[in-house]
Amino acid sequence: MQRTTTIIALLTAAAALTAHAQTATDYNPPRTPDGKPDLQGVWSTATATSLERPEGYPLVITPEQASEIEGGTLFNRRLATEASYVDPEEGAPEKGAALPPVGNYDVGWTDPGAYVTHINGELRSSWIVYPEDGQIPELTEAGRALEATSPRRRGTGYDHPEERGLGERCVLMNGGPPLRSGLYNNNVQIVQTPDHVMMMNEMIHEVRIAPFGDDAAPQAIEPWMGDQKASWDGDTLVIETTGIHPSQRLERLLLSKDARITERFTRISDSQILYQYEIDDPAVYTDVWRAESAMNLLDHRIYEFACHEGNYGLENILQGGRWNDRNNIAHTGGDKREE
Repeated sequence: MQRTTTIIALLTAAAALTAHAQTATDYNPPRTPDGKPDLQGVWSTATATSLERPEGYPLVITPEQASEIEGGTLFNRRLATEASYVDPEEGAPEKGAALPPVGNYDVGWTDPGAYVTHINGELRSSWIVYPEDGQIPELTEAGRALEATSPRRRGTGYDHPEERGLGERCVLMNGGPPLRSGLYNNNVQIVQTPDHVMMMNEMIHEVRIAPFGDDAAPQAIEPWMGDQKASWDGDTLVIETTGIHPSQRLERLLLSKDARITERFTRISDSQILYQYEIDDPAVYTDVWRAESAMNLLDHRIYEFACHEGNYGLENILQGGRWNDRNNIAHTGGDKREE
C-alpha cells in the first residue's frame, strides 16, 4: 500500500521553500571520499509545476502567478475542501456507482506536489525550457505512426494483460528515465560508489544502476529503463540512456529505438539538486526538447511500496471483459479509451 501522506507533502513543501532561499552562486557541494559531489540521500520530485507550460504563462513567473497555478491544482483544491478525508459517518458507497468518488484515493493518500518549482530563486511554470513555448515538439509522420502501434491503442482494452498499462500491471511507473512528478510516491534514493550510481524510486522499488565507463549492453538487450552510462562533467553527474524497452518507449514516453535521453544532476544547495534532461529523437519529434526541475532533499526514509502484482484486480478486469464478450456488449477501444 502507498505510505505517502499529507505529512510528506508538507515536508516536500518545506524543502522547496528552503531551496527557494538558496542559490547556486559559489556553492561548494559536500563530497564523497573520491572527491565527487555527494548526491546521496532521499529526494523528492513532487511539484505543482506541470511538464508543459500552461497557456498564458512565461517560464519564470511571479509569486502571484505561482499562487494561481498552485491554487488551480486538483491536489490543493481537494486539500482545501476535504475537511474530513475519510468520514466514518458517511456509510457504505452506493452499489454500482461510477468512479470517482467510489474507491478513489482521498487527498490524504496523494502527494503530487503543492508548490511550483523553485530554482535559484526563480519560480517555474513548466518543466520544459526548450522549445521556448514550453510544449513538447510536434510528432513527425513516423512518430504518429509509431504512436498508433502502442498496445493501449489497439483492441478493446480488456482483451489481454498487455493492453493494460505498465503501472497497472506493476511493471513500471515513474522511475524514468526521465524522472517526473506523479500522483504520489515521488521519492528517489541516490547511492554512489566510484564505479556506479544507483537510483531507487519509491514507486514499485524501481532501481536504475548506471556504471561509470563506456561498457554498453548488447544491442539485442533492451531492458526496462534502458542501457545507462554515467559520467562526470565537472560537478554535474550525467547519465545517458539508450536502448529502452519497446513497451516502455510506446507507453511511458513515446520514443523510437534510437532515442537518446541525457540527464544531468547538479547539486546547487544543501537541500536541492537541479535535475535537467534532453530528449533527442529526430525519428519521433520535430525538434529536441529539454526540461528541468528541482529535486528537494527529504529527511526521511523511503517506505515499502507493495503493488497489486498477483492480486485480483487485473484478473477481474479481464474477467469483466470476457463477460461483456459473452453478452455481446461492445467496448470502446483504441485511443478513445479512458482508463
